[in-house]
Amino acid sequence: MPSILFVCSANQCRSPMAEALFKSILHEAEWGDDWRVESAGVWASPGERATPSARRVMRERGLDIEDHRSRPVTEGLLSQFDLVLVMEGRHAEVLQNQYPAYADRVKLFSALVGRTDDIDDPVTGTLDTYRAAADELEVMLRRGFDRILEWTAARN
Repeated sequence: MPSILFVCSANQCRSPMAEALFKSILHEAEWGDDWRVESAGVWASPGERATPSARRVMRERGLDIEDHRSRPVTEGLLSQFDLVLVMEGRHAEVLQNQYPAYADRVKLFSALVGRTDDIDDPVTGTLDTYRAAADELEVMLRRGFDRILEWTAARN
């Protein structure tokens, strides 16, 4: 079963939105039950809810992240996933340095579409900032879907 872990800083905005969006894309492709899709945060405090704006923006898209609770990345967690997509270069740096045995699984989210930039954190922004972040995540997931398949297939 292919597996993907989305990682941001606190696991309250970008990564839970990416998780929900990718699950929706898999459901559209009728692959939803064939994948393991989760999220975590490099500096997450365990048990925090997704931000109110993240929950609202996902609701607007017909997606439910109300039950989401944040969790930190651990070595044990990383070991369970074929692909770890991080939102920022510093996330990749921290994980690759802290867990070198899993460094090859860590990829920058924007690399899905051939870029090397960070995905901006909407945490201090307006609802429109969150909507723009969700739009960007979804576009990259859809455009980068074949790359995700390629990266996860290499491990299966």
